[in-house]
Amino acid sequence: MLKPHNARMLAGPVGELETLIVEPKGAVTGIAVICHPNPLQGGTNGNKVVQTAARALSQLGYVCYLPNLRGVGESGGVHDYGVGEVDDVLAVVEHARAAHGSLPLALAGFSFGGFVAARVRERCEAERLLLIGVAVGKYAIATPPVPADTLVIHGEEDEVIPLTAVFDWARPQSLPVLVLPGAGHFFHGRLVQLAEQIRRLW
Repeated sequence: MLKPHNARMLAGPVGELETLIVEPKGAVTGIAVICHPNPLQGGTNGNKVVQTAARALSQLGYVCYLPNLRGVGESGGVHDYGVGEVDDVLAVVEHARAAHGSLPLALAGFSFGGFVAARVRERCEAERLLLIGVAVGKYAIATPPVPADTLVIHGEEDEVIPLTAVFDWARPQSLPVLVLPGAGHFFHGRLVQLAEQIRRLW
């Protein structure tokens, strides 16, 4: 898990948002905001998939913001099933842009966080969208189709979000899906490979 000194409290619409910030080793070339899985099932910004994505993107020059969305950890407010959470992410985006200027923005999310990231993308311009184990079938993911260059990564043996549901969602959009053979929803034992694929395909 990332060191505590990387945690900051950022102003949000219903209270402060406890946010981890991962700086790139070199020059900052972009901003990434990465959303955690469902907090009703224990999802926080400390999730290993979320932090794996942050490390991969930081190695590509992105400064990564990992907020605990409303009602999670030390963040204010209460869980809003992906509605108010969109406003939380937009507040983090605004803070990041104020701090770093008009650098390219990437939005990313794991599971429930992918649903939130896709909804945020409908309301603000972003260069890229990364959806990992995205919770299709459980939430309405981006009623207008997501951008054609969205990177979708899913485990073949995902026990929470079946791969067939992801294909059913992606097929009408002609949206490619990268499948990690044998991987489950949380990519246990496959996090290194997940990071490698993010870096390779970005």
